[in-house]
Amino acid sequence: MKKKLEKLYTHPQYEKIIQWGKLISITGSSQLIIQALGFISGILVIRLLPTSEYALYTLANTMLGTMTLLTDGGINTGVMVQGGKVWQDRERLGVVMNTGMDLRRKFAVGSLIVAVPVLFFLLRHHNASMLMSGLIVLSLIPAFFAALSGSLLEIAPKLRQDIVSLQKNQIVSNIFRLIMLSGTIFIFPFSYLAIFSAGLPQMWYNWRLRKISKAYADLTQKPDSAIRKEILIVVKRVLPGAIYYCIYGQITIWLISFFGTTEAIAQIGALSRLTILLSLFTTIFTVLIVPRFARLDESSKYILLHFYKIQVGLLVLSACIVFFVMIFPAQILSVLGKSYSGLNTEIILITISSCLSLCAGITNSISLSRGWVISPMVSIGISILTQVMLLFILDLSETKNVLIFSIINYLIAYLMLLIYFIGKSTSKKYNI
Repeated sequence: MKKKLEKLYTHPQYEKIIQWGKLISITGSSQLIIQALGFISGILVIRLLPTSEYALYTLANTMLGTMTLLTDGGINTGVMVQGGKVWQDRERLGVVMNTGMDLRRKFAVGSLIVAVPVLFFLLRHHNASMLMSGLIVLSLIPAFFAALSGSLLEIAPKLRQDIVSLQKNQIVSNIFRLIMLSGTIFIFPFSYLAIFSAGLPQMWYNWRLRKISKAYADLTQKPDSAIRKEILIVVKRVLPGAIYYCIYGQITIWLISFFGTTEAIAQIGALSRLTILLSLFTTIFTVLIVPRFARLDESSKYILLHFYKIQVGLLVLSACIVFFVMIFPAQILSVLGKSYSGLNTEIILITISSCLSLCAGITNSISLSRGWVISPMVSIGISILTQVMLLFILDLSETKNVLIFSIINYLIAYLMLLIYFIGKSTSKKYNI
């Protein structure tokens, strides 16, 4: 027995397994706390806001995600790709990050011009007053400006795998949000106050994140034209898809917004809050897996082997989650309160959709970390063709059909990404 243990301890993979175990346990336990805090905040909002107010809250947060995507437009991906090449050089990494931030500030103007009028129209369409619509739009500003630099500032510590500092910062930020939310929503149950309560902690999070990033990247460096050019190469390929996925990524909310009722928006928003726990796994992958994948040497077999392992893990995880929800739908729905009981079929459908979204999103992030971007003509073309066919088949005024629409779309997207990555990694030609 002793010899077997000694053989195990001296095995070349032993130290690697222990290291990964520590990283996953640290990230996982921290994310459990972060997601628990976020989940409690979300449930407070669902339970305390009237259905009509929660529908407006859902619309505003959906638009915030759209604005963030438009502001990024592939910049984050370009910075990750360039940062992966110079991650050990503090000055060069600072140049890359500041170049990305400079580009993102310019993209922010276009994002505001496009998104704000659309949000205002949708709020008025669902019976929000002029004053309420204006307050909701204004309440998004802190969260939006925080999003301009947040994801970019995370790149340096992610590349250097300083997981502990990132997790501590996120935990404190979520505690701050819960305190702010609890101090306002019990007395003033308005959507704009709930949104504002989430934005201020995010600004504090970015302030602390900048201090963490300074240890690995010299943020006093000026933007570089050559780096800007390299980032824009990625942006030009990613941006068309990013614009499209602003709609595609929140397809259920947008369809319900135009074809359904205000109550249906609240239902989809509440169900989506339950599946937000999946972001625990998204974070683990984006913090631990994607940056390491970006650092892999250009070895097709090595890259493809890791890719297959990740896909197996994603599929097994998704199957377990869906199976759990199928067994306990009523118990899970009881968390949301009486207003959302009886949505047993809907919670199963939205879980399947969210799991497919998780698989597609992680697969896309892995591909982008290598600088591999599927042609927008191919991805958008196939997606639109699928959607047009479904529009003739499904009655999208019903919540169930909207969720089925979402499932089919995410499945097609996931299959496209799988085929693209496998073809890309086994070919020496890096352009489709």
